[in-house]
Amino acid sequence: MKLNINDESYDVIIIYKDIKNMYLRVKSDLKIYITCSKYTIEKDIVKFIENNTLNIYKIINDIKRKNINLSDKLMYLGNSYDKRFINTKEIIFGKDYVFIGKNFNLDKFYKDEALKVFKERLDYIYNLFEEDISYPSLRIRKMTSKWGVCNITKKIVTLNLELIKLDIKYLDYVIVHELSHLIYPNHSKDFWNLVYKYCPNYKLYRKEMKNLI
Repeated sequence: MKLNINDESYDVIIIYKDIKNMYLRVKSDLKIYITCSKYTIEKDIVKFIENNTLNIYKIINDIKRKNINLSDKLMYLGNSYDKRFINTKEIIFGKDYVFIGKNFNLDKFYKDEALKVFKERLDYIYNLFEEDISYPSLRIRKMTSKWGVCNITKKIVTLNLELIKLDIKYLDYVIVHELSHLIYPNHSKDFWNLVYKYCPNYKLYRKEMKNLI
């Protein structure tokens, strides 16, 4: 499905779930995601989109502005740094700026930092848990729709590489969330009570993070 706004075409992705209401999200790739009941007919989806076209247009413009602004920025652990290019192979952080070379491998920097920071936070939070859980293997990769995944059978926690750009409180929440799945595989009341035990502000963080992926 496509949505045309001001002579521009945007992909509409329909996700059917066992829910009652219909939800709309526009992600950073400018694709429009509609989540609705598996019994929803296309006519109702089209009407829902038409009723929200103005809101979609505003969100798309906001994302475009952010993408333009972030092209000259380096995001790291919740801080935004202005990029300043010099003849160097290193990365040098200032208060609100960073010196890097024009050919600096930023992807490698993020991966190396994530390996270090994510492991440190996983160790720290794992040791906070009073419950008897196995120490999981850690994997890191880019994900487009999830911040973290827990393979309960294999005891593997996978974290989204993009977390290295966000405030560390979000990383900690995701780690708490995934470790809690080693005890409660589903999202039961007991699961959320356990998450709350180690991350009391998890509801706020979840809400804030919905607009970050």
